[in-house]
Amino acid sequence: MSSPSSTKPDTSAAAPLTGDGSRAVPAGKVKLPPVVWLLGAIAFIMGTSEFVVSGLLPEISGALGVSVSSAGTLITAFAVGMMIGAPVMSVATQRLPRRSALVAALLVFAAGHVVSALSSSLGLALVGRGAAALGNGTFWAVGAVVATAAAGPAASTRAMGVMVGGITLANIVGVPLGTAAGQLGGWQAPFWTLAALAVAAAAVVARQVPADSTRADSSLRAEAAALGHPRLWLVYLAIALIQAGIMAAYSYVAPLLTERAGLATTVVPLAMLGFGLGALGGTSFGGRVGDRQPYTTLIPATAVTAVLLGAITLWATSSVLAVFLVVLLGAAGFACNPIVVGEVVRIAGAGRSLPMALATSAFQVGIATGSWLGGIALTTSLGLKGPSLTGFAFALAALLPLGLLAASRRTTGAAQG
Repeated sequence: MSSPSSTKPDTSAAAPLTGDGSRAVPAGKVKLPPVVWLLGAIAFIMGTSEFVVSGLLPEISGALGVSVSSAGTLITAFAVGMMIGAPVMSVATQRLPRRSALVAALLVFAAGHVVSALSSSLGLALVGRGAAALGNGTFWAVGAVVATAAAGPAASTRAMGVMVGGITLANIVGVPLGTAAGQLGGWQAPFWTLAALAVAAAAVVARQVPADSTRADSSLRAEAAALGHPRLWLVYLAIALIQAGIMAAYSYVAPLLTERAGLATTVVPLAMLGFGLGALGGTSFGGRVGDRQPYTTLIPATAVTAVLLGAITLWATSSVLAVFLVVLLGAAGFACNPIVVGEVVRIAGAGRSLPMALATSAFQVGIATGSWLGGIALTTSLGLKGPSLTGFAFALAALLPLGLLAASRRTTGAAQG
């Protein structure tokens, strides 16, 4: 389904050719439907849940009687739950109306937060995080398809920019507020709040998202066939490596800022706010230019991400410089996200839930791998330099699949010309 404005002949006639030979309408001329903004707001809730743990690791480790690196497994568990849950739930909900799937996802997400908030041991907290991640993965598997189908091919990257922007806004508002609430009212406070917001969001979805059964037009065989594009798997690899680079460092940003850069604990939420502001700028930029110049944006942004991670490793001993580098890391790293998701839509085709679910899994593979290996590096002789150095290696590695994708895109364009 495309927006009416995406079929105006006076706009599309002058539009450039896309990779499949069709003409693309400039994304900025397409008005996004309200459902896209609703899903972006829910992505805000999801993003706050995923990243708020990063700012509360000292409090969680103290309350549960485990090390900071062990508490960091709550981040890894969430990522693993989404990594597995997104494709599994995409298949499991194949015949369900999308509205029903979204409501169920939000209720499972809420239940997971209640379990975590009630836990007094790391094991039970991990169970809650896993359940919340399953709901989150289901939301992204279904929600991303709803958003891109509603926006149409001309604005698919922009629609994903709104959803990724919800995560980015979570870093600006949700994560700092959640971190502050966890420091003042106990680490469980943001978990209770997120559970309540998820239940409220489920009620809004039940009323505002149209009931449909359009998933029948995309059989499991057709979904699997869409995965046969080799370029799609290069995009998945790039997604995972970029995310691993960012999250290896960001998962341990609280101890980095307090123990290495000398910031007071109460200032950490402000530093994370700076990261979120940078990420918002990067997401907005990537969403705007991604449809026109994907790889001339992706490759430089990834290279800058690697440089920033190297700089954090070497020079994040000054509080001012450390915060500055963290802000820039958010901008460079998050500029990539809407673009790589837009590439999944272009290669696999709009409305394909399984390829989109695997894109979600690729993000979570990167988050889980980055946070896990960053935690291991933290316990070595590298100490607080370990996570950012690990991220530096991942970001450098991401340049290889991106380079191959850019080369194949130029080859395809030359052949069509």
